[in-house]
Amino acid sequence: MVKRLLICDCLGSQHLDPATLATATGLEVGRVHRALCQEEAEATAKALAEGEVLIACQQESAFFEMLAEELGVDAPGFVDLRDRAGWSDEGARAAPKQAALAAEALIEVPPARSRDVTSEGTCFILGDGTAAFETAATLADQLAVTVLQGDETEPPVDRRFDVVRGHVVRASGALGGFSVRIDGFRELVPGGRGAFGFGQPRDGASAECDIILDLRGGTPLFPAPEKREGYLRADPARPVALAEAASQAAQMVGTFEKPLYIRAEPALCAHSRAGQTGCSKCLDICPTGAISPEGDHVSVDPMVCAGCGACAALCPSGAISYDAPPVATVFRRLDVLARAYRAAGGGAPRLLVHDAAHGGEMIRLAARFGRGLPADVIPFEADAIARFGHAEMVAALAAGFARVDILLSPRTERATPEGEAALANALCGTEAVRLLDLADPDALPEALYGGAAAALAAPALPLGTRRQVTRVAAKALQPEAEIIALPEGAPYGAVLVDQEACTLCLSCVSLCPSGALGDNPDKPQLLFQEDACLQCGLCATICPEKAITLAPRMNVTDQALSQVVLNEEEPFACIECGSLFGVKSTIDRITEKLAGNHAMFANPDAVRMIQMCDDCRVKAQFHSTNNPFAAGERPRVRTSEDYIAEGPSKRRDH
Repeated sequence: MVKRLLICDCLGSQHLDPATLATATGLEVGRVHRALCQEEAEATAKALAEGEVLIACQQESAFFEMLAEELGVDAPGFVDLRDRAGWSDEGARAAPKQAALAAEALIEVPPARSRDVTSEGTCFILGDGTAAFETAATLADQLAVTVLQGDETEPPVDRRFDVVRGHVVRASGALGGFSVRIDGFRELVPGGRGAFGFGQPRDGASAECDIILDLRGGTPLFPAPEKREGYLRADPARPVALAEAASQAAQMVGTFEKPLYIRAEPALCAHSRAGQTGCSKCLDICPTGAISPEGDHVSVDPMVCAGCGACAALCPSGAISYDAPPVATVFRRLDVLARAYRAAGGGAPRLLVHDAAHGGEMIRLAARFGRGLPADVIPFEADAIARFGHAEMVAALAAGFARVDILLSPRTERATPEGEAALANALCGTEAVRLLDLADPDALPEALYGGAAAALAAPALPLGTRRQVTRVAAKALQPEAEIIALPEGAPYGAVLVDQEACTLCLSCVSLCPSGALGDNPDKPQLLFQEDACLQCGLCATICPEKAITLAPRMNVTDQALSQVVLNEEEPFACIECGSLFGVKSTIDRITEKLAGNHAMFANPDAVRMIQMCDDCRVKAQFHSTNNPFAAGERPRVRTSEDYIAEGPSKRRDH
C-alpha cells in the first residue's frame, strides 16, 4: 500500500500544489523537491527505506529502481506529472489534472495472463542468391539455419547451414511454432566433386521452425507481417535492413512470455447457428488472421494474436474481451480521473487517448520543446488504441469528460476507431469524439488548445459489461431521447417483423444466440427483448418467409428491458378435445390447400386429422379402418382345456 507521494519540480521548471495532491490521493505529500535524482537523492533514499512511495517522475525511473535495489527494498511506483501536466503553457493551472493523474496511478491493475514460448533457434531463411547465403553465414554460429533458396544460384560450400530449394505455398504459426509447406522441394546432395547438386523435386514437403527470416522482398507470407512474432522481413537490396533483421533473429532464442491479450467465452458467441452465419465482425477485422470459425463460435489463436484489441471493441456479445487489462479496469480509470479532477477544483476535463510508443513520445516532445498539453486535457494511455471502442468513449463522456480525442498511431488500423467513433457520436448526440491522425509533436497542442467545453451530462458511474455501460451512458448523455438512431452495423437495435408474412414458425427463436427472441408456450406469440438483441442477423437469415428486418438503434426506455409481442395469432382448437395447438390461420391454410387436392387427403377423415392435436390424431389414426398399425385379428390364447378337448395326448413319453 502506497503511503507517500514524492514530488519534484525538476529544477523549478513546473508548478506543483502539495495540498491539492494530498487531497486527491489521500497520501502524505511532503515539500516540493528540486532534484530528487541528483543532489536530493538522499531524501529519496530515506523515503524508500521508510516504506512504500510513489515518485512523481517517470523519466528517471531507472535511477530510482537502481537506488531501491541498492537499499534492498521494493521498487517504487511512478507517475509522470511533468510531461503530461506541469510542462505546459497552462502549467500554472494544471493542479486538478496533476491530482487526477496521481489518483489514477494508485489503481491496482491486475497482471496480464501470459504463456511461455520456447524458441530453440531453428531459423528458416527465405531468399535468393548471395543475400540469403551471406545472412545465413552471419547467423550460422548462433542459430540452426536452413536456407530455402528460390533461385538457381550455386550454393556455397559452407556446411554450417543447410540449403534446400523450393517455394513456400503455405505457412502458419508464430515464434517458436512455425509450420511451412513447400512445393518443388529439393534437398542438397553434399557429396561429389565440383558444385553441389540437388535431388529430384517433390511437392508437399513440410518443415517446422522457430524463426522465419524472409529476404524475398515480395509478398509477405502472413497478413499484417509486422505483427507476426518471429517473422522478420528485409529488403535484400538494403544491407542495413539485412543486418538489422539478422540481429533481431539472433536474439529470438530462449523462453519468452507471450501475453494472452484476449479472453474468449464461446457460449456467448453469435457467429453462427445451424450452419447459418450471423456475426462475423471479429473475423472481418482481425489483421493477423488469429481468429477463425470453429462450429457455432470462433476460435482465437493466442500465439498469433498481436493484441490490437479491435475484435473486443466490435464484439456485440462480449464473447471476446480484451484482458490485458480487463475492461473493468479501463472503466475504473476513467471514473477515477474524472472524479479526482472535479474534486481538485477542475470543471469538465477532456480526454486524450494515446498509445505508449507513438502517443507517449508525441506528448513528451510537445512538453519539452513546445506548448505542452492544455490544463484541461488529461492523457489516457491505452495498451491498444483499437480496443478503446464506443463503450469506453461514451463511458468517458458520461463520467464527466467534455470531449474524447483519440490520437492514432502509424500502426493503428483505421477502420475500427473510425466506426466506433461514429457510433459513439450517434449515442451521445453530438460530435464529442474526434480522431487525431498526427505525426508532428507541434501539431498536437495546436489541435487541442482552445477546445474547452462543458460536460455533456451529470456524471454516471460506469459499472457492468460494455453493453450495460453503453446503455447507461447513452441515457445520461441524451436524457430526453427515447429512441436513438444508430449507424448501420451497430450492435444495438430492434427486430421488425412483417406480420402479414410471418407464419409464427418460430425458427428465429430457436436460433437466436442471445435469447432476444422468445415464444409463449401457451399461445402463438413471437416475443422480443430489445436490450438483448445483438443485431447479428441470424433471425433475418433463417426466416423462410423473409419477414424479418433489423433496425439499428438504441432504445433507452424501460420498454427495452422487457419482452414485447412482435406477432401473435389466434390458436386453433382441436376439433375432438378442444385443446389449443398451432396457429389457426396456418391450420386453415393447410386444410384449404390439401383437402381434395392431395391423394392422401381425399378422404374427409384424413382431412379432419389435420385439425386435431397430436394425441387425438394418434387415436383417430389407430381406430381408422385403414390403420397402418393394424396387424389383423389377434389369435385366441390356448388353455389346458383346449388340450383336454383334443383327446388323449399323442406324446410318446407318457
